[in-house]
Amino acid sequence: MPDGAGRSGLLPDRHPTADFFVCDIFDASPKDDLGSMEHPIFSLSTRPDRRVLSYNHNDVAITITPSVRGRATIHDKDILIYCISQLMAALNAGREISRTLHLKAHDLLVATNRDTSGDAYARLREAFERLAGTRITTNLTTGGLETTRGFGLLESWEIVRRSRGGRMISVTVTLSEWLFRAVLSKSVLTLSRDYFRLRKPLERRVYELARKHCGRQPGWRVSVTTLHKKAGSAAPVRVFRAALRRMIVDDHLPDYEMREDTGDMIIFERRHQVVMPDTLTPLAPLTLDEARTLAPGADIYALEAEWRSWWAETGRPRLSNPDAAFLGWVRSRNTRL
Repeated sequence: MPDGAGRSGLLPDRHPTADFFVCDIFDASPKDDLGSMEHPIFSLSTRPDRRVLSYNHNDVAITITPSVRGRATIHDKDILIYCISQLMAALNAGREISRTLHLKAHDLLVATNRDTSGDAYARLREAFERLAGTRITTNLTTGGLETTRGFGLLESWEIVRRSRGGRMISVTVTLSEWLFRAVLSKSVLTLSRDYFRLRKPLERRVYELARKHCGRQPGWRVSVTTLHKKAGSAAPVRVFRAALRRMIVDDHLPDYEMREDTGDMIIFERRHQVVMPDTLTPLAPLTLDEARTLAPGADIYALEAEWRSWWAETGRPRLSNPDAAFLGWVRSRNTRL
């Protein structure tokens, strides 16, 4: 009996649940994908940014082409962070996921610390349009062959229902294959919830760069010119430098402190970090891979930082094999949870 038709006389199930994912996880931890954290895809401007941006990093060329409505902004990215966070929470819970998601607009606004006024729903629709209209073109080399491909940040979006007052109630969005693969491979990092409290676009961009580059180390030292390139700022370097100095004074970044150093350098350090002596060597990549298997879905670098802090608090005992000690700690931690 094709398409699920049976004795009951029911119509076939033309849209099985597996075709979409319902965003229904309360308080999912904010997650960001590593690809968009590394590259300056999103605009930092508060006005429509219609520039075509080209960026080269480690032999990978990326071109971001906006639509007539402008390039997707760093605040538009909240939508993608919300979707990635929901999918990762479901994946870690053993649920099936899909790159097409059904979500309640109100839940998205609340989770990303936005107001829920009528204007907020209108701005949300504009964000969907910019995300779908912004096109990414990049080259990938595999087996000696270079392939150039293009895609949108959102493949599609649709408002599925409106209230009598015209307010958006729920929407359906389909993520790009690029973003969905990042979720499936767990190429994501956990963000502080205070990320959504950062007002200035540059603060948000600098925070995610610090979050990515400080993941395995106590700090990150970077030149102003390199940070300017990574941030994707359209401002001249001197204006960008002045903005960084204001950020240092304001001290709003979650988790990290900033300071200026000689040689036109900026240093990021974890707040209240435990400074580790040189005797504790870095963990091997294979050790981190095994830890990912032992603690699926966990932010492995945050886990390593937690272990190092625990090691310091226990008196910094001498470790003949730090890799084995770390894996043993992960196993015992999983037993305690």
